[in-house]
Amino acid sequence: MQTEQTTQKIIVIPGDGIGPEVTEAAVLTLQALGAGLEFTFLDRINADRYLRDGVALTDGELEEVRTAGTVLFGAVGDPRVTNPDYARGVLLRLRTDLDLYVNYRPAVLLDERLSPLRDESRRGIDCVVVRENTEGLYTGVGGSLRTGTPDEVTVDQETNTHLGVSRIVEYAYGIARRSVCMVDKSNAVRFGGQLWQRVWRETRDRHPELDSSHLYVDVAAMKLVKDPASFDVIVTNNSYGDILSDLTAELAGGLGTAASANINPRTGMGLYEPVHGSAPDIVGKGLANPAGAVLSAALLLRDRGLKSEAEALERAVRRTVAERRCTPDLGGTLNTRQAGEAIRAALD
Repeated sequence: MQTEQTTQKIIVIPGDGIGPEVTEAAVLTLQALGAGLEFTFLDRINADRYLRDGVALTDGELEEVRTAGTVLFGAVGDPRVTNPDYARGVLLRLRTDLDLYVNYRPAVLLDERLSPLRDESRRGIDCVVVRENTEGLYTGVGGSLRTGTPDEVTVDQETNTHLGVSRIVEYAYGIARRSVCMVDKSNAVRFGGQLWQRVWRETRDRHPELDSSHLYVDVAAMKLVKDPASFDVIVTNNSYGDILSDLTAELAGGLGTAASANINPRTGMGLYEPVHGSAPDIVGKGLANPAGAVLSAALLLRDRGLKSEAEALERAVRRTVAERRCTPDLGGTLNTRQAGEAIRAALD
């Protein structure tokens, strides 16, 4: 497929574990589309360098990413790294310093055989978890006292701002097709809950054309299992969104197919990554599923204005899964590289 798009620069950070394996498949698939993308690889950003030099992400690398504005990311994490500073120093720094306040995680059932739900419950799974990506419990605000003693006290503070809550809720309403469900725990988390409730009500009233609902996070988890097809857009905070999006991914076929986009709709910057993580137990075994990385690349294409190319890529993934030309986790027999080749062969 050839387009006449101007060249767009993409930073590729393969990262750790199976990240390089699945990222290779995604890059080769994007190249096969001929979509006018130019790739710059920052494969030095990984756990090996962190263990050797204590460096997670340099200021220069951050500026290189900022200049390009678009990142295709593999995975971060290594069992040899026993503290959270490395992962926070790479992925969370990119999210916060680039203000990628939207974590967009779609869950679409590629084939009915993949869902663990009963037939009547799994039909029509097609929803998005919109997760606030820069605040909440993951800001690192807190500390400890008398660390390592029987009297140890630890505090992790959840942070919510009117700016952060209002812009993520407004984004959710802006992309919804039918409905928006705001998820919180305002019956137990008093102050942040009040802010989320007030902003949600104000935004709901500005969008009467959409169905609006509210669920506590525990009830939302139960309803997702009982009737996932009833959801369109779920909007929630950082930690609840992290958990619920893993649940929706599993309901739709597993983490191997789950894509995500970390974006700032106002600046156009975006970081695109599969949800599955580094999976160190299967590194180098050819078992890593490239579908999540390839579908993340499709989200990248959509945000870069390449809608037809994104749709062609999504159709190719759906076709290979339906025909079982995929990795064993989806019922196929192909290894990672072969599965990537099958997707490219299925492109329109």
